[in-house]
Amino acid sequence: MYTHSFLLSCLSLIFLFSSLASAHLIEVPAGKKECFFEDLHVHDKMTVTYQVGDGGHLDIDFWLSDPTGKVLGKQIRQSTGQLAITAEKDGRHEYCFSNQMSAIADKMVSFNVHGVIYVTGDDVVAPIEREIRKLAAGLVSVKDEQEYIVVRERTHRNTAESTNSRVKWWSILQAIVLFSVVAWQVFYLKSFFEVKRVI
Repeated sequence: MYTHSFLLSCLSLIFLFSSLASAHLIEVPAGKKECFFEDLHVHDKMTVTYQVGDGGHLDIDFWLSDPTGKVLGKQIRQSTGQLAITAEKDGRHEYCFSNQMSAIADKMVSFNVHGVIYVTGDDVVAPIEREIRKLAAGLVSVKDEQEYIVVRERTHRNTAESTNSRVKWWSILQAIVLFSVVAWQVFYLKSFFEVKRVI
């Protein structure tokens, strides 16, 4: 009986951690903001991590506010960031990504939201359950790191492709200029050797 209830609680914990950690990729148009919300209870914990993967100077404004509209944290023109809170009030906590400082460039933002639901009596948790919670938190951390690496790889690949394209067009321009100068020099030197007749 004990193993059945223990197995059920372990599965529910794994489900809880997998449902509370979610990754998203959004596009924030120039001059706009995108807002999301989470319903939290007192003592619930929430962490939002984000990274700008494409667009402009790879920066974005981010803030998180409580149900009364009080700003709990704000980060201005950052390419990556993390903000963790512990809810002091029940209700809808809102977090926003703003690209209002840009008039031209849309931004691609990858973000993760992690949460820990506060459970009273945490000190009476079985040691194996405590270890499972640590393992689940470690797995979420590894998943976040992998997503961060994917976004960084995409950013570096875009930079390399852009540089390659510029080098290609610069080489083509240099070749055109070189052949133009060679043609002009041949024409100019040829004019020295022409015989001019006076009639």
